[in-house]
Amino acid sequence: MSNDKLTKIERAGFILKPDSPEIKPIYEAVKARFEARGIRVALAERSARMIGEKGESFERMCAESDFLVSLGGDGTLLSLVRRSYSWHKPVLGINAGNLGFLADITVDEVDTFLDQLFDGEYRIDHRLMIEGNIRKGSGARIDFFALNDVVISSPVPSKMVIVNAAIDSERFNSYRGDGLIISTPTGSTAYNLAAGGPVVYPLTKAFILTPVLAHSLTNQRPLVLPADFRIELDTEKYEAVATIDGQERYDLEEGDLVCISGAKEGARLLHRKERNYFSVLRDKLHWGEKNW
Repeated sequence: MSNDKLTKIERAGFILKPDSPEIKPIYEAVKARFEARGIRVALAERSARMIGEKGESFERMCAESDFLVSLGGDGTLLSLVRRSYSWHKPVLGINAGNLGFLADITVDEVDTFLDQLFDGEYRIDHRLMIEGNIRKGSGARIDFFALNDVVISSPVPSKMVIVNAAIDSERFNSYRGDGLIISTPTGSTAYNLAAGGPVVYPLTKAFILTPVLAHSLTNQRPLVLPADFRIELDTEKYEAVATIDGQERYDLEEGDLVCISGAKEGARLLHRKERNYFSVLRDKLHWGEKNW
């Protein structure tokens, strides 16, 4: 566990769930609770425009805030973590809908959490981030970060792709099927889990490679690798796309190379000190419930 703490608790930068103007009264209520404790609130301009308010540039908000807040669901938090990664600010997820794996503070719990924040009764988890790039056959390069996963698949549903995988430049497998998921432990409870991959404790430093509906008589299985390995992927014969955290999508052609490694610094997620990951699993996945 990390002993990382905030150096100041004076300014919080917010983003809101996109395309959801109805979130305005919830944001105003949360903002009032922050300001009542002397925390200035900044709102990113894209979110501000959505609810008819003035905001500031995302870059300024990240640079000048002591911590960042996503108000929405896990998707909103994923976007904020990825876009703000270069500032390395702690990110708090306040859930405005169903309880999520990442955004685990409900609106009703904001007051209690703020009390804990000023008392030092919180923790900052360091989660493995994927640092990757796509090297196009043309020589162009696309850099990206991901908190959950990178998925190589066909742009057409149910159409096969062939993904060749290498570890530290040594070829080890060709995956034929609906796709391949390269997941972090944080993302192990997302698409990876739905595809039959293992749940991995979120502070583990590892990658999970999980084939999606493999078209193979060799019955290919998920593979867990230490995060200090470099993974290289290319596709052949069929059209393919790379999807980052389910939110960014890039077309792949033969000759393109997708390179994935662990980022030098992890994402910093703010949580209640008493938050228990296994309780979250039990609640979300209904583990341990009787079937009668």
